Amino acid sequence: MTNPAFPDGFLWGAATAAHQVEGNNVNSDWWQREHGHLPGPPVAEPSGDAADSFHRYPEDMALLADAGLNTYRFSIEWARIEPERGFVSRAMLDHYRRMVDTARSLGLEPSVTLHHFTNPIWFAREGGWLTDASVERFARFVEAALPILDDVAHVCTINEPNMVSVLADPAVGFPSIGLPPGVPEVTERLIAAHRRAVELVRGVGAKAGWTIATQAYQPEPGAEQVAADYGRSREDVFLDAAAGDDWVGVQAYTRTKIGPEGPLPIAEGAERTLTGWEYYPPAVGDGIRNAWARSGVPVYVTENGIATADDARRIDYTRGALEAVAGCLADGVDVRGYLHWSALDNYEWGSFAPTFGLIGWDRETFERRPKPSLAWLGEVARTGRLA
Repeated sequence: MTNPAFPDGFLWGAATAAHQVEGNNVNSDWWQREHGHLPGPPVAEPSGDAADSFHRYPEDMALLADAGLNTYRFSIEWARIEPERGFVSRAMLDHYRRMVDTARSLGLEPSVTLHHFTNPIWFAREGGWLTDASVERFARFVEAALPILDDVAHVCTINEPNMVSVLADPAVGFPSIGLPPGVPEVTERLIAAHRRAVELVRGVGAKAGWTIATQAYQPEPGAEQVAADYGRSREDVFLDAAAGDDWVGVQAYTRTKIGPEGPLPIAEGAERTLTGWEYYPPAVGDGIRNAWARSGVPVYVTENGIATADDARRIDYTRGALEAVAGCLADGVDVRGYLHWSALDNYEWGSFAPTFGLIGWDRETFERRPKPSLAWLGEVARTGRLA
């Protein structure tokens, strides 16, 4: 596809998650995991100060806006807002509301995620998503957070619920190939919690949806039914649950080839990213098409990117992904935005080594260092064209 154009009103942005960039999220279960106080696989290093975006978010947002992007997706941290069951911090509500207002003042559309993997310690110690009480507890948090969401157009209830279902088992880490099936009871509770949250969020006028980690399951000849069965509990059940929502988010990074026995190893000699995933930019197109076919609601690419130390390769990857997005648009799929993962190099759930960011930063001083890929994506956003 040569120099495809994107429609007027298309959202162009970048995304972060609170725990991965804010720093010192001490009341979260992930902080406790990192320091060995809760069960979980060992991590290479703790999150610590992360990128100190809790204090430096105005600078981060300004860099995105100055580059030409028009949207910033960020999450609010349940563990900060409700650090103990029943106690809601007005100061933290005000903090996240200031983030919304700052984004608006810079010309960025704020896209707010209510749950991005992390939970308060008390929630985790009381069973987390493994208990029936989780649905009501999450609904109470969402209700408490509603003042943050006034005039926010897009709200994600739960980020990658298919991953949340997997991670509900504390012995499981982030998989590199394929995706475990998750815990069926947790999947049911996540869907119920999502539906409760959608009702609450719509009550303040926001458009509600959730974001799914799409896997681009590609069957080898003869393995079509295996791939369909494999994807049902890992992806499709969550996309089906998005039917009737205001939108659905696609989060795509790589593909998973499926043979007669299930996921196949990455081919020898294939290029890999710093996370060990296969370099495969068209994966986002597979995710968009499956999301559109199953949910029937407008699609946003809410995460897409590459862990690499070679920023030129990041631009190449993003160009290939956007060509796939443009192909979906040309085929009549209702795609309304592309948000790059990530705005910043961040804490990738155990290590700072996989660098996904459009913006780097100094680990000692926190000085921000925008990469050429930020300017490149900003120019695409300004012109609406992929040169």
